[in-house]
Amino acid sequence: MMQTPRSFFGVPKQSQPLLRELGLTELGQIFADPRIVPWRSIEDRDNCTLDAVLSDGRPVRLHVKRYKRVWSAKPPGEVEADAFYRLQRAGIPTANLVAWGKLEDGRSFIMSDDLAGYRPADKLIESGTPFNCLLEPTADLAAKLHDAGLHHRDLYLCHFLANLDARPVDVRLIDAARVAELPGWPFRQRWIVKDLAQFWYSAVRLNVPETQLDQWLNRYAQQRSLGSTTRLRRAIERKVQWIARHDAKLNQRQPNRNISLPGT
Repeated sequence: MMQTPRSFFGVPKQSQPLLRELGLTELGQIFADPRIVPWRSIEDRDNCTLDAVLSDGRPVRLHVKRYKRVWSAKPPGEVEADAFYRLQRAGIPTANLVAWGKLEDGRSFIMSDDLAGYRPADKLIESGTPFNCLLEPTADLAAKLHDAGLHHRDLYLCHFLANLDARPVDVRLIDAARVAELPGWPFRQRWIVKDLAQFWYSAVRLNVPETQLDQWLNRYAQQRSLGSTTRLRRAIERKVQWIARHDAKLNQRQPNRNISLPGT
């Protein structure tokens, strides 16, 4: 890790040979290297990809979030790096953290590896994958997240990446920036319901049958030994209605917020 009083460049030991081969050894290169190409630019950050071929002929893709300038004790890049380690400690499968850092001018970044062979669950369903293939692994992951005392704040289907060729189907949770610790009572359940409602809302938009969503919720409840889901289901439905209204307003203000990640 390279660091000054107002900047740092953190690279896990296992990622150091890769960044050396790519020539990314200076902090400022993350914001200047032409190989790091934005595919979405929104108010607070640029979402980018870096595609390269290594000396042994292997292609590599990295994902880079370049956060705009902010003045805070802990910049967004560092917050997201903390979330990666939080998921790792809880045994929640996600992408691998490659690097993170902050410049003296307040900009920060996070870099992660590409989950080759994995596709967003919403795209899989859109292309014809039955929801039943994803029902148990996504419910199990959501239950494990909440049992670990964490929540996601953006638990839509698009943030579950699945490898359908794995047996059993392997699902990983992405967008670690949205992960946080669940608060104590009385707000804990409120955040859990929000997570579940976001998943439910995104599934309804993909025409997932209600009977299968009931099965999903029952599986989630079984994994957490919750018993009856009647009250939980009512709370989810109320939150889904609120999310639908809020989502419509957001899409008007930020029409490019749901742009999909480009293929390799």
